[in-house]
Amino acid sequence: MTDESMDIPDRFRAEAASRGLPAEEPEEWIRVARPAVYLAEGGDGPVVARIGGDPMLPYGAPKPSDPFVASVDLAALPQGATNLPLPSDGRLLFFAGPDVHGIEGQVPDAVLYVPAGTPTAPAPLADSRRKPYRLRELRTSWRQLSAQMPESFALDRWGDFPDEEQFELADELSDAWAHVGGYRPAWAFQIGGHPVSPQNDPVHYARDAEEGGGSEEGGTAGFDGGTEDDWALLATWRCGDDVTELDSGMAHWVIRHRDLAALRLDRVHRYVEMA
Repeated sequence: MTDESMDIPDRFRAEAASRGLPAEEPEEWIRVARPAVYLAEGGDGPVVARIGGDPMLPYGAPKPSDPFVASVDLAALPQGATNLPLPSDGRLLFFAGPDVHGIEGQVPDAVLYVPAGTPTAPAPLADSRRKPYRLRELRTSWRQLSAQMPESFALDRWGDFPDEEQFELADELSDAWAHVGGYRPAWAFQIGGHPVSPQNDPVHYARDAEEGGGSEEGGTAGFDGGTEDDWALLATWRCGDDVTELDSGMAHWVIRHRDLAALRLDRVHRYVEMA
């Protein structure tokens, strides 16, 4: 796995200074950036994830209600590659249908953890009218700092009603970040980091739905300066041509840190959207 994050913050600071941006704002942009792992086809490395086909489910496990999207080999991810409290091995299985649900909310069987060594068997879709997604192997992976979308940054930085100048500043920070290499190259699956969305931030959706727009009091400190109550992006699937029903479709899975650490994956929130 390559690491594209090492010198981006320093180059970003220099770029922001050359644009005359207030010095404290690039620092805040960097502070809230999160490490992510991006997966793509190609390369000759080990298979980090498989997309499509039939899932390998434990014997006797109920079939999830939606089509299988991807299986991620957690042992292929270096420890600390994200700021998520992921198991060190085993697999995460992700499920999502091709229908746009928007603010779908909690979906108890959207993600399944299969511990390493668990006996499994192929589990075709219960609904024979749906075909499995196209089978693909993702062998190329890289770690990179993931910045917030500018609107999300503005809302978190200046409250629910940033003014026009604050939104423009967030856009300028985003442009400076992309200019020095903070953009996201072509990828099919993302683990951790911040979401990129054609509509609205799914982390904000989940947080606002359950917390009334703010963090619950009394959260336990940890996890990269946040709290165990913080919502985080678990994964995003860029659907592409695999889902012809969606124009530039994306599926996001969002969870609290504490629930992920306890493997309470029944508390995952899922959002399927298109441009």
